[in-house]
Amino acid sequence: MLAEHAKIVRMIALADEVNGRKKLQKMVYILKKLQFDFAAKYELHMYGPYSEELTLRVEELCEMGFLDETCTDKGSYVQYTYQATEDGVKFSETSDFQADELAPCISRLNGQSSRFLELVSTLLYFDHLERTEQIEKVRIVKNKLNFTDDEMDAAFDFIAEMAACVA
Repeated sequence: MLAEHAKIVRMIALADEVNGRKKLQKMVYILKKLQFDFAAKYELHMYGPYSEELTLRVEELCEMGFLDETCTDKGSYVQYTYQATEDGVKFSETSDFQADELAPCISRLNGQSSRFLELVSTLLYFDHLERTEQIEKVRIVKNKLNFTDDEMDAAFDFIAEMAACVA
């Protein structure tokens, strides 16, 4: 059970910090879809794939002192930032979870906007479909975000880049 907690801490430690709950959800989902060993179950939600399990684990990790959660008032919303604590890093090293070779992939994911990761993760949610069908589905479930054709192409390119990164 705590092995899953250690994986989350390790991923956040490798990212240095993750800004936003949505971004954290999307990063874990994308890594999971690319065969990174995360067990959290996901369902399609308002902002794309979402895992209640991941939310609960992050809350537990904050309560245990393994993650620091900082809240910043941005006016119309609050942004949460996550960092691994020193104790969290030690805790994550007790796991046999090998993630260090994925540090560049994690860094690349973390450098993307939440909006872009929402697009990428939603496309991956429909990865059992052909590309044109994936795009159609995203345009239906994410119609208010008005993703452009260029954004779709960039997302597919990013998916291919990430697949090569974890191979």
